[in-house]
Parts: sequence; structure tokens; C-alpha cells
Amino acid sequence: MWGAGMGEPRCHGRKDDRGRPEAVIAVDPGREKCGIAVVKADGAVLAKGIVARAEIGERVRELARVHGVDTVVLGDRTGSRALAQEIRAALDRAGAGPRRVVFVDEHESSMEGRRRYLKDHPLRGLGKLVPLSLRTPGEPFDDYVAVILAERFFHSVEK
Repeated sequence: MWGAGMGEPRCHGRKDDRGRPEAVIAVDPGREKCGIAVVKADGAVLAKGIVARAEIGERVRELARVHGVDTVVLGDRTGSRALAQEIRAALDRAGAGPRRVVFVDEHESSMEGRRRYLKDHPLRGLGKLVPLSLRTPGEPFDDYVAVILAERFFHSVEK
């Protein structure tokens, strides 16, 4: 479930020369499950996966510790305010210090995540002839949406 280089170097909350974080933890909030990803400013995905909503605070805390990330990006819908409080509480319990939680517009991020998932998981044989718009993902793709939210965050701080 957790992919893309869990052994990558830690970011240690570093910022670039303009004060932007080097990497973020992005969360696509949901009622039952959440997509989560650690993404660097250059677009490299250090880790991604899908976790139960009840476990999200603990997983964010773990990823923040492992990757040294101090900024959490949350989609701005589906109970995101309550989820932000849960994440802050989990980080406070761990004595993880101050963390920045930033909300990002989720508009159409699920459709974009779906398209990206389907491109990354092409069908074989005659299935190749089925257009992406008619295909249905065989598994949840919330982690792809989390990556897109991180990309939106980095795009917004570039301006």
C-alpha cells in the first residue's frame, strides 16, 4: 500500500530560499478513508497510500517524523476542519512541535486523480481500446488525489 521510496532522505522541515517547504504531507480527507502522500516541491512522491479515517492522525505523525516534514496540506471539503483538528491533536500528543496545516481547493481533484490512476494502470490486450472516460478504477485512488493536492499547494506558493 505504501509506495514510492520510503527510504528517501529526510526533509527535516527544510525550506527553500523563498521560505517554501521542501516537502509536504498531503491528505485527501474522506468519511471512511483518506488518501495520504509525502510529496517534494519538485514533484517527487516519497510515499503514498490510503488509510482508514480513524488512523489518519497517527499516520501523519509517523510520516512527519520519518520524513521530517512540518507542513500538512488538506483538501478543503468532506470534514476537513474536523480532520485538521484531529491531525493537530495527534501531533501535539507526540510533542512534535508546531505544524502548519494548509487547506487547498479540492475542486475536481477526484476526477484528476482518477485520470492519473487510470493512466498509471493501463489495461492490457483489447482493454487498451477502452477510452479512459469509460474505465473504472479497480481500487481506491485517494492517494493519487493527495498527490494532486500537494501539487496544487506547491503551484499556489510559486506565485
